[in-house]
Amino acid sequence: MPTPSCKICSSQTRILIHRETSKRYVVCENCEFISLDECLILAPDEEKRRYELHNNTFENKGYVDMFLSFIDSAILPHKDHVSSALDFGCGTTPVLATLLKEHIEYVDHYDPYFYPHEEVFKKKYDLITTTEVIEHLKSPLMQLSELVSRLNPHGILAIMTRFHPGNDIEFLKWWYIRDETHISFYTVNTLRVIANAIGGVLLSNDNVKYCVMKKKG
Repeated sequence: MPTPSCKICSSQTRILIHRETSKRYVVCENCEFISLDECLILAPDEEKRRYELHNNTFENKGYVDMFLSFIDSAILPHKDHVSSALDFGCGTTPVLATLLKEHIEYVDHYDPYFYPHEEVFKKKYDLITTTEVIEHLKSPLMQLSELVSRLNPHGILAIMTRFHPGNDIEFLKWWYIRDETHISFYTVNTLRVIANAIGGVLLSNDNVKYCVMKKKG
């Protein structure tokens, strides 16, 4: 049975099977993107139910500290000329959007399940953040392209996701794949390929979980 082409770069892929869970992953050797077999992806109502179990609120100090670190490392170094922002995929509570208001004049937030404010896709922003979101995307190239289209010229897309370890043995032991809502996995190289494909350029990353793209003028 032929393997599907890569969702990011259309290259040939191979199948990696987790022996304990029997989950199948589609691996691209070219751009290093890994995705869960589509037949194993949760239905939207089940996915939403899983998100509702998360304690992603201001009362969760670790959650707030994660965003404060993200702001310091991935946003403030690129904040010049940023006066508007959108937090895409904010979850049940717009924690990051609220924290961003301390630094940015105008901030919107959006989540397809909890804050489906479709009007944000008619606006343009200087900054779009997407934190712990792109690992949940079924069609990341298309969805990130849509976000870049909502940026002003030279606007910034700041991303947080854990970069996968880059080899089969470590990937199959990796804690990040245990979450059943995590279906797409990246390296910095994957995001560089995505940036080039959607009209952006990679500005910075920490090789662990942060990546910043800039929209070309």
